[in-house]
Amino acid sequence: MLPYALIDLHCDTLTALRPEDAPLLAALRDPARRRETASALADRVRETNTLDLPGRHFSLSAIPEGVHWCQCCAIFIPDGLIQEEAVSCYDLHRRSFSRQMEALSDKVLPCHTADSIESAWAQGKAAAVLTVENGSALAGQLDRVETLARDGVRMVTLTWNGENEIGSGSGTDHGLSSFGREAVRALEEHSILVDVSHLNDRGFNDLLKTASRPFVASHSNARAVCGHRRNLADEQIREMVRRGCLIGLNYCVDFLHTGDRPAGLDDLWRHVEHLLELGAERCLALGSDADGADFPPGLDSPERFAGLYPYLLDRGLSTELAEGILWKNALGFFRKIW
Repeated sequence: MLPYALIDLHCDTLTALRPEDAPLLAALRDPARRRETASALADRVRETNTLDLPGRHFSLSAIPEGVHWCQCCAIFIPDGLIQEEAVSCYDLHRRSFSRQMEALSDKVLPCHTADSIESAWAQGKAAAVLTVENGSALAGQLDRVETLARDGVRMVTLTWNGENEIGSGSGTDHGLSSFGREAVRALEEHSILVDVSHLNDRGFNDLLKTASRPFVASHSNARAVCGHRRNLADEQIREMVRRGCLIGLNYCVDFLHTGDRPAGLDDLWRHVEHLLELGAERCLALGSDADGADFPPGLDSPERFAGLYPYLLDRGLSTELAEGILWKNALGFFRKIW
C-alpha cells in the first residue's frame, strides 16, 4: 500500500462551471428559457476543464505532491428536469468527463476498480471515478442502469432534494417508488454503488427492506451532532455499520454545525468522534461535497483536505484509524463491491 493517500467519495467539480456561468445554471430552472440555456451551457461545458480550474475546492493541479488522490466525480442532475432533459444533461457531462480524462491524461486516469485506482497512484497520477448525483439520470427506465454501467458509472445517488422516478429526497416526504425498488436491485446487479445521501428517512427505511448489498452515504454527517435532515440519524448509522456500509464525511458548513458561530475543522472532528462512538471505524470515509457547497476556511482546498491526515493524528487517532478514514476503508469497500 502506498504511504499516503486520500479517497473523496463526492464532489460537484465536474459539473461546476466558472462563477460567471452561474446565471446560466439559474436560468436552466426556468422552463421558458431551458432550451436556449441548455444550448449555451453545453458550449461552456465543451470548452471548460472543470476538474483543473484554479481556486476550486478541488483541482487536479492543486493536489499536494506525494498525496495519492482518488476523486469521485459526480454528474449532478438538477431537480425538475423532464426525463429527456435529465438524459441530455447526463450525456453532456459524461462526454465532458471523457474529454477531460483525455485532455488531462498527464495528471489523472479514469478508474473503475480498486486495482485501477492503485495502478493510477503507482503511475503518479490521480484516479477519477465517475458517479451520478440524482437517479433522474435513469429517466424511469431500468435499461438505463446498463447504460450507466457501460459508461463507467460506479455510484448513483438515488435522489437529490426533490422527487424523481426512484423516490424522494430530503426536501420531500415520500418513500421509494416501485420503480425505485427495482432500480436499487438493478444497480446492485451491475455493481453500481447505491448512494443514500439526500434520501429522506422514509426512503432510507424502504431501502433497508430492498437492498441486499452494502450501500453508501457518500456525503452525509451525523444528525446528533448537527440536526440538519440531510445528516444521518443514529439508528441509520448503526444499521449501516451492521451492514458494512460506507459513510463519507461532508465538509458543507450547513451539515457541520448549527448556530450563529462559523463552522470550523473542529466541528468535523465532532462528527468523527460521534461516528466512531457508534462503531463506524471501518465504515468511515471522506465525502467532501467539493465545489457544491460552502466550506469552512480549514477545508477549502486540496492541500487542506490532505491536511486532515495529520489533524486526525494530532487529535489522538491511531495511524490505523486515520488511514482508514482517509483511504483504506473506501478502497477496501470498492474492492469488495466492484
